[in-house]
Amino acid sequence: MQPSARRGAPTMSGGQQRKHRPDYWLVIIMALLIAVGVVVVYSISPALAQGKHVSDNYYLTRQLIAVVLGAIMFTITAKVPLAQWRKWYMILLVVAGIATLVAMAMPTNPQYPAHRWIRVGALSFQSVELLKFALLIWFAGFLSVRVKNGTIADTQKTLKPILFALGGIGLVVAGAQHDLGSTGVIVIMMAVMAYVAGLPMKRILIIGGVIAIGLIMAVASTPYRRERLATFMHPASDCLNSGYQVCQALIAVGSGGMVGLGLGHSVQAYGYLPEAENDSIFAVYAEKFGFLGVAALLVLFAIFFSRLKTIAEKAPDSFSRLVVIGILVWLSTQAFINIGAMLGLLPLKGITLPLISYGGSSVLFVMAALGLVFQISRYTGFTIPEENERGGSGYEDRRDGRRLRGAYHPNSGSRISG
Repeated sequence: MQPSARRGAPTMSGGQQRKHRPDYWLVIIMALLIAVGVVVVYSISPALAQGKHVSDNYYLTRQLIAVVLGAIMFTITAKVPLAQWRKWYMILLVVAGIATLVAMAMPTNPQYPAHRWIRVGALSFQSVELLKFALLIWFAGFLSVRVKNGTIADTQKTLKPILFALGGIGLVVAGAQHDLGSTGVIVIMMAVMAYVAGLPMKRILIIGGVIAIGLIMAVASTPYRRERLATFMHPASDCLNSGYQVCQALIAVGSGGMVGLGLGHSVQAYGYLPEAENDSIFAVYAEKFGFLGVAALLVLFAIFFSRLKTIAEKAPDSFSRLVVIGILVWLSTQAFINIGAMLGLLPLKGITLPLISYGGSSVLFVMAALGLVFQISRYTGFTIPEENERGGSGYEDRRDGRRLRGAYHPNSGSRISG
């Protein structure tokens, strides 16, 4: 006989799940990463403020406001049932679409020439961050329905909608907003989610081929993208112009040495390194804390992503598992691209370092996404086998041989309290 569960216990997307103690380590590590970002922004705020005629605490204050708003979003997404977020996917997509259209209609300036931000006075909002969150919810629901119906490999019902969605994302985000970096993050997120759901490799290769063609066309048709690619191939060939940011980032990283220059001794933040508080914050961190500090930060990120992977492995159903997988890929891809660009290993893409870079939109929606993960962590490890998502019963959830470890059997020693 199965261990008793409270009747009417909250559900994720089907069946009953026993609610237990959530993964507080996830919150602790998230808080540590946020604290690192706040400390770095605090240390460079006076340098950033010098040329912009604002107070020394301007950037710190705005970052703290973003963190507070992010904490509110984290609480909301952790409390509102996941099934409700799944029902709201269309509202989220519509709001994200409207925000994107508004951003495209906003006037630009020499500092920010792309149509990516909604700016009202001193406030700004980057619409693509909301779009990532909305697409995550929609695509997890889309794939879980295809898994349940056994049509995950169907060309008409699965492959074509995915290709249409990717085409729209490419036209709007990469084309109209000139944000190839965010497009890459979204595409990789969706590709891994589809793979985990069980989309056949042949279909994934077809999608990959279409994306590769689009990427080549996007780079070949845009002068500044060709320039960025050439800069990546030969970063030191033009350090005064196209390769300026890469060269300054490498100088910042190299200047840190083994233990760093210290919090109050940054040089690159004083106008030398573009976007020091945002895209280039890893280089500033390396300058301040050196090789040992960078190693500690990378270990912290590794532990953080490991917690996400563990929650995904124990998620009680396809929808919640795919949500966590999508968030894991979203954040890890951004971290990889940001750090790789600052080390000269990848082209510059204007991607923020999750939870650390200055920027309200990024902090807000990353914390909102992690609130979903925290909620899912309350239901990991045990699912009452009333009916699984293929219409049968049992604990394992296989996807064409590709699964994480699936929900644990209640007698396997999984730690569940209450």
